[in-house]
Amino acid sequence: MGYKEQIDLSRLPEHIAIIMDGNGRWAKGKGKLRVFGHHNGVVSVDDVVEGAGLIGIKYLTLYTFSAENWNRPKLEVAAIMELLVSTINKHIAKLMKNNVRLNAIGDLDMLPPKCLKELNNAIQKTSTNTGLVLTLALSYGSRREILHSAKQIAAKVLKGELSVDDIDEKVFSDNLYTADMPDPELLIRTSGEYRISNYLLWQIAYAELFFTQKLWPDFRREDLYEAILDYQSRERRFGKTSEQVN
Repeated sequence: MGYKEQIDLSRLPEHIAIIMDGNGRWAKGKGKLRVFGHHNGVVSVDDVVEGAGLIGIKYLTLYTFSAENWNRPKLEVAAIMELLVSTINKHIAKLMKNNVRLNAIGDLDMLPPKCLKELNNAIQKTSTNTGLVLTLALSYGSRREILHSAKQIAAKVLKGELSVDDIDEKVFSDNLYTADMPDPELLIRTSGEYRISNYLLWQIAYAELFFTQKLWPDFRREDLYEAILDYQSRERRFGKTSEQVN
């Protein structure tokens, strides 16, 4: 029996976030350039997105390109941006067919104009889809996002639109890039690294963490199902005792 058949579909995490790590190491292990790994990572994205939608996951957020990734070699960054554009163009029809709505978070204005144009075009075309919401975290850094939220709130206080006493966790969350989606309940990181890497720091406060040794280009929907099954085996207490939860 596969992992999929063992999953309790009535207890799925509503939102799954993934740190897609290991593309470069996968390529180097095969004697190839790092960009070869990024190309093969797209195959994993395709399979995982389809697999998530198949079982009814509502939100899937992928750490696609961090704010810190701009510091990588220029040729690699340029290749990743070109790959992003070509991938979006190739997959719009499939996103429409599978009823997937595309979304993006991060400092998107830093993207090359062509890349941003194609991204916005795909987001617009899929905006009426009602299935899985696929969010790409692009030029994204969680600390920068938190600072952005704080500045947004401070500006509202200065304008008299908000009182300091009214600021609570909901107000703060409502000013994050992810304001229109629930917090992730499951965070997956591939490649055997045990770090969060400045990803959704506020949002994953109570997420279950799943780390796998698999490099991202080798990760498939069955690996996603394994992570979900592991998630379902855990007791989520949110500060309560086991007796209270049960």
